[in-house]
Amino acid sequence: MKYYLIAGEASGDLHASHLMAAILQEDAQAEFRFYGGDMMAAVGGTCVQHYRDMAYMGFIEVVAHLRPILNNMQNCRKDIMQWCPDVLILIDYPSFNLKIAKFVKQQLGIPVFYYISPKLWAWKEYRIKDIRRYVDRVYSILPFEVDFYRRHNYKVDYVGNPTVDELAIRPYATETFAEFVAAHHLPDKPIIALLAGSRKAEIRRNLPRMIEAAQGFTNYQMVIAGAPGITAEEYAPYLGGGNIKVVFGATYRLLAQSSAAIVTSGTATLEAALLNVPQVVCYAMPGGQLIYNIFKNILKIRYVSLVNLIADRDVVTELLVHHCTAERIADELNFLLHDRGVHERVMRGYEEVARRLGAPGAPRRASQSIVAELRAIK
Repeated sequence: MKYYLIAGEASGDLHASHLMAAILQEDAQAEFRFYGGDMMAAVGGTCVQHYRDMAYMGFIEVVAHLRPILNNMQNCRKDIMQWCPDVLILIDYPSFNLKIAKFVKQQLGIPVFYYISPKLWAWKEYRIKDIRRYVDRVYSILPFEVDFYRRHNYKVDYVGNPTVDELAIRPYATETFAEFVAAHHLPDKPIIALLAGSRKAEIRRNLPRMIEAAQGFTNYQMVIAGAPGITAEEYAPYLGGGNIKVVFGATYRLLAQSSAAIVTSGTATLEAALLNVPQVVCYAMPGGQLIYNIFKNILKIRYVSLVNLIADRDVVTELLVHHCTAERIADELNFLLHDRGVHERVMRGYEEVARRLGAPGAPRRASQSIVAELRAIK
C-alpha cells in the first residue's frame, strides 16, 4: 500500500522514521512518499520536501515567510492528488497538517490518521472540530491526552511514547564517560548539556542565555547538542573563544554523560528525564511580562514541559519568557548540581513520568492498527 506522511520538524522526522520502519514489518510492500527529513529518507521512499524549509515559528516569522508556506501547502496538495496514496499519516505540525487533512478528506476521501496528536489541550482547543471532521483515527503518545479527547467525545488510542522506544534501542547505551569525551575530543571534565531547540529562532533566543548562565560553573564544560538541519557555521557566532563544543547526531549520548542540562521546552525535556539528567527548562520570547500574561490567559495548561505535564505536578523548574534570564537559570542549575535534596526530588519525579508512559512499543502498536485498518477497508 501507499503511505503519504507529513512531518514538519526534527522530532517529527525521528518519530515518523520509526513508524515507517514498523509499517514495513507489517506491510513489506509499503511505499512511502513524504514531507519530512533525513531519518525518514533513510528508511526509504521519496522525500518531496525537507522539514528545514517548512519550520517557521511565531507570528512575525510566519508572516515574513507566508509565500513559501502557501507554496508548500499548494505543492503538497498537488503531489498527494497525483500520487493517490492509500492513506495520509500526519505527525504533529497542526497548522499545516489540518489544512491538508481537510483537503484530502474532501477531495480523495482516503483515511487520515494522526500519529502524535496536535497539542489541542494546550491551546486552540477549537481545532477538535477539524479532528472530528477530517481525521479518522488519532494515535496518542501522551497518556493525559486520552481524557482530553474523551471529554470531546472522540475516541483516541494511547499507543505509548516513541521516545521510550528510541531510548530503549539507542546505540552506545553502555558507553562510559571516558569513551564519550574521547570520541568527541572533549576535556575530561563534567558536562552541562545545552539543548536550545531545533529551530533557528529558538536557538537565537535561548542559547546566549544558556551559555551566560552556565559559564560561571567553571568546574564543568558546556556542550551543545547540535540540532538536525542546523549547521556548525550557524552555531559558530555563539561559541565565543571556542571553549564551548557542539556535537551533532549524539544528543542521547551527550545527555547520558551530562551532570545537568539546560533544555528548551519540547521533546528534549522528556529525553532528559528518561535519561535521568537533572534539568532546567527554559523558553525565552520577546515581549516580557505582557506576552507572558497573554499566554498565561490563552494556554489551558499549568505547565509547558512534557515532564511536568505527564507527572501533573512540578518536577522540573520552568523559566518562561521574562523569567528566562541567565541569573535565574544559573540559580536553578546550582540547586540541581549541589543540593542533594533537590536532585533526589527530581529523580523521584522522573520515575513517576517513566511509569506513566509505560513500556516500549509505540511505533509497533500504531503501525499494526494502521495496517489492519487499511486492510479492512481494502
